[in-house]
Amino acid sequence: MGILRKFAATLTAAAFVGVGALAATTTADAVVVPKTAPMVATSAQKSTAAAKTTATVGKYHLDKRCLTRGRVLCINKKTRKLVYVVNGKPVQVMDVRFGASRTPTRTGVFKVYRKSKNHVSSLYHSKMPYAMFFSGGQAVHYSSDFKARGYNGASHGCVNVRDKKKIAWVFARVKVGDKVVVYKG
Repeated sequence: MGILRKFAATLTAAAFVGVGALAATTTADAVVVPKTAPMVATSAQKSTAAAKTTATVGKYHLDKRCLTRGRVLCINKKTRKLVYVVNGKPVQVMDVRFGASRTPTRTGVFKVYRKSKNHVSSLYHSKMPYAMFFSGGQAVHYSSDFKARGYNGASHGCVNVRDKKKIAWVFARVKVGDKVVVYKG
C-alpha cells in the first residue's frame, strides 16, 4: 500500500474515534472497535495515575512540585527519604522518619518560616538541632533518638533526620521562605 493510501486510511480511522475506540496493529489494519462500558480502575492503573504526580530524577521518585527553580526540601513518606533539591536537581539525600499515628506529619506544600540551630521543644522539652519549621510546630531536624533507635521510634509530627552532618550541611543552605513538599510517594 502506498504512503498516501496509508495516510488516508489513518485519517479515515481517526475520524471514527468519536464513534468508538481505535485499535490497530498497523495503520493499514485499522479497525473501529465499539465502545465498551467504563472500566473500574485497577490498583495498577491507580498506581500509574499516582505516578504522574512524581518524576524520576536519577534514582529518586520526586513529586513534580519539587522540580521548580530554587531550593526545595522534598520529603517522601513512602521511601522515607528527604531529597534536598536545587533548581530541579537532587543535591543531598538523607533518611527520615515521621510522626506517630496519633501525631502524624502533615502532607502538602509549605515554606520554611523559621530556623533554629539549637532549638529545644517547649512542649516536649527535647532537643531539635538544626530545626527548620514548616507547619505549626512541625520541623525538619536532627534526632539523636532516630540515630540510636532507627525506625523503632517516631516523632510528634516532625521530620526526623538521622545524619547530623547532612542536616547541618542542608541547614546552612536553606533560607526562610524555601519550599517544603511532604508527600506520600
